[in-house]
Amino acid sequence: MNSSIGSVLARIEADAQTLSLSTTRAAAGSPITDDDGAVSFGEAFKQAIYGVNEKDQIAAQKMADVDSGRSDDLVGAMLASQEASLSFAMLMQVRNKVVGALDDLLKLPL
Repeated sequence: MNSSIGSVLARIEADAQTLSLSTTRAAAGSPITDDDGAVSFGEAFKQAIYGVNEKDQIAAQKMADVDSGRSDDLVGAMLASQEASLSFAMLMQVRNKVVGALDDLLKLPL
């Protein structure tokens, strides 16, 4: 039983570390750290959400510029839109992994 709890915790820690590394690379600014320099999972996830939102807003602005005739960069607008879509899909995959790991923890017998 302890080995299954340990394996679930190891999966959660691995997912948190993966999210932390992805967020650090994807975010424009530096990640928020605590006193010992470690990035908390909540802050890393929040920063990832802000990054995805920023990409979506940039894509929406580029699409609006093309629609209104202020810009003729349709390719750039479509690329920004696809980048925002992929970023959102990646964020949802991380969220689903975390929720799945938490569900596994809740199903463990005490």
